[in-house]
Amino acid sequence: MTLNKNKILAIIPARAGSKRLPKKNSRILIDKPLIQWTIEAALSCNLIDNVMVSTDDPIIAALSKKLGVNIPFLRPDELSQDNSTTFDVIKHTIEHYKKIGEVYDYILLLQPTSPLRNLNHILESIKLLGQKNADAIVSVCKTEHSPLWANTLNDDGNMDFFINEEIRNKRSQELPDYYRLNGAIYLVRVKCLIEENSMFLSKNIYAYRMSSIDSVDIDTEIDFKFAELIIKEKNNVSNC
Repeated sequence: MTLNKNKILAIIPARAGSKRLPKKNSRILIDKPLIQWTIEAALSCNLIDNVMVSTDDPIIAALSKKLGVNIPFLRPDELSQDNSTTFDVIKHTIEHYKKIGEVYDYILLLQPTSPLRNLNHILESIKLLGQKNADAIVSVCKTEHSPLWANTLNDDGNMDFFINEEIRNKRSQELPDYYRLNGAIYLVRVKCLIEENSMFLSKNIYAYRMSSIDSVDIDTEIDFKFAELIIKEKNNVSNC
């Protein structure tokens, strides 16, 4: 499959409200606002036809415009609540562009809370889409601990049958690798997205593997400090 005739719209969702880490999208990470890390990565990709930010925050909108990103509207209040879904935000954006005669074949969702996802990751995921002739590519990373060592607990804390007998005496190195969604990249064919009402399709969807380090997802103060530490360490290595 070639992407030459297919148009990609990159959507960066960034609402103002965040209970666990207030105003995180505009908070300075090292030397620039958190959202700027994602905006710069998206704008530097020549395979993306349009980069837009969906936000209800005038401050984020002004910053994004200054950086060269399209802000065709401020997100409606009903799509900026704690219970608002990312899918609804994307559908709203697709419908907006369709009304003004702009039709896209693929949506590339880039959440600003993944600042270590860079241009190379974006390019590789788009390349993988073509190689697999896929309808969707979703980024993943290895789980920090095997879910085979995890289970639910009753209120009394009883751990009878907590671990399956087949793996009880196995070392962690002997267990299969498990992967989790890391939230950094969702690249989905628009037609399939609308048909299934989901960013995560039921078929013809492939994983783009990322390292755990590059998969940091900022949701808390600890996440923010961890991201700062990693970026500083990477800069020290590259300057050696």
